[in-house]
Amino acid sequence: MKRAGIKPVACVDKSKDAVATYDAHTPDAEHYRSDIRCISFERYRGLVDVVFGGPPCQPFSTGGLRKGTADARNMFPEFMRVLKEVRPAAFLAENVPGLATRNRVQYLAELLNEFEALGFNVSWNVVSAADYGVPQKRRRLIIVGMKKGMFWFPKPTHGPDAHIPHVASGSVIDKASPLGEPPDCPVIYAKFPDPRRSPYAGHVYNGGGRPIDLSAPCHTLLASAGGYKTHWIDTMDIAPDYSAHLMAGGAPREGAVPGARRMTLEESALIQTFPADMQFAGSRSSQYTQVGDAVPPMLGHALGSALRRQLEGAAICPTTHYQPEATLPLLVAA
Repeated sequence: MKRAGIKPVACVDKSKDAVATYDAHTPDAEHYRSDIRCISFERYRGLVDVVFGGPPCQPFSTGGLRKGTADARNMFPEFMRVLKEVRPAAFLAENVPGLATRNRVQYLAELLNEFEALGFNVSWNVVSAADYGVPQKRRRLIIVGMKKGMFWFPKPTHGPDAHIPHVASGSVIDKASPLGEPPDCPVIYAKFPDPRRSPYAGHVYNGGGRPIDLSAPCHTLLASAGGYKTHWIDTMDIAPDYSAHLMAGGAPREGAVPGARRMTLEESALIQTFPADMQFAGSRSSQYTQVGDAVPPMLGHALGSALRRQLEGAAICPTTHYQPEATLPLLVAA
């Protein structure tokens, strides 16, 4: 957002490490290390044009307990409260695409109605970071509201619908030479593998980390990375041969995968498109969490730039922007 010309005035997070990271890269903003439910934002009324953020997504993540609105971590009600207190010209909310799946789409519809009741014209879409130059297949639900006009999403700049191919993870990761120190967590063959046609899919190895296809965007990075859920680099090209072996009915192998090494924190940050000199506070585990929890800065820049231009009254070009349908389709998670 800063790169797009939107100046952060206040940042809120319960994590002391996250707040320390914010303070290091945006020292002139006010930083609240607190439960957002304990903070009043009325002091910013009339001073803030945009509210942006990601209410905790665990309640709606397909990888979590999926409690949804029953989960105490659902902070969308607080996001609504902030909008009521601040009364900005626009907002941008980010969440997991799981919120737009069949069993949660009703809550999404209720949220959209609440935003509209506050006077916002609302647009939403599930976007892929890879379509905006991020070397990662990270899908996110984006909801944007504007008091005047309707937000038009920037069209993808990369991929089959654009003139530039997706950015490969191998463009920032060196197979032979790791950037930084990889986690000391060996990759182990699964006792009961569940392979797919792609050697980089399925559950073939223990842990949540997957082998990376360096010729394509990386799998979505996990906030729980830093250990056995860290994706890994297949330095000896074992995965394609082993996948073919399993698909042909071969028996599972045992022990550690030869040549497998986990992604380093520095490589993970580059996959997320953080600047190379970005500094993260806290322990190594906390740093992995901050990287994995983040919206890729390049995606944030694309959305923030479009939002700023439209708030400033710039004309919309249909060749570079699109307006999502007003209907609420039922999406099924991939």
